[in-house]
Amino acid sequence: MRKIFLFIPLLAFLAVGVFLFRGLFMDPTKLPSALIDKPMPEFSLPSLYEPEQMLTAVDLKGEVALLNVWATWCPTCLEEHGQLNKIAKEEGVTIYGLNYKDEPDKALSWLERYYDPYKLVVVDQAGSLGLDMGVYGAPETFILDRRGVIRYRHVGAVDEAVWQKLRSMMQQIEKEDV
Repeated sequence: MRKIFLFIPLLAFLAVGVFLFRGLFMDPTKLPSALIDKPMPEFSLPSLYEPEQMLTAVDLKGEVALLNVWATWCPTCLEEHGQLNKIAKEEGVTIYGLNYKDEPDKALSWLERYYDPYKLVVVDQAGSLGLDMGVYGAPETFILDRRGVIRYRHVGAVDEAVWQKLRSMMQQIEKEDV
């Protein structure tokens, strides 16, 4: 009977090994979201540009758009920022910003320095809207349809390859929304 107890550590080690080995083949950018095909959570948060103006989910309706979660403390946000500027300027895509757990003064300076691709920026200094949206961190980018429904979520930087995928999805959503 005591010999069986000798195998318990081996079995535990094998179980942990199988669990960790499975994780090697998972895509960290594919995080599930309970909000896909659901409206943006209701919120009332200040605008970065006009802090006395409160923005709501209604302000994000009307056109198929990207909602980009970003912050000045996020090095990957800076990495993707050039691509966002290109998307907004060259392709005319509407991008809304969600400045996440950041200081508004730093965010304004950052956008002045690196240029501003956003139609409007919601200040989520406490992270409450991000929490409601299931944001793990910055950057994350969501596709919103005309009704303000979240149709897709991308975790990580938007580079040219990711943009090609997002563009295709946005074009499909525009066809559906007609």
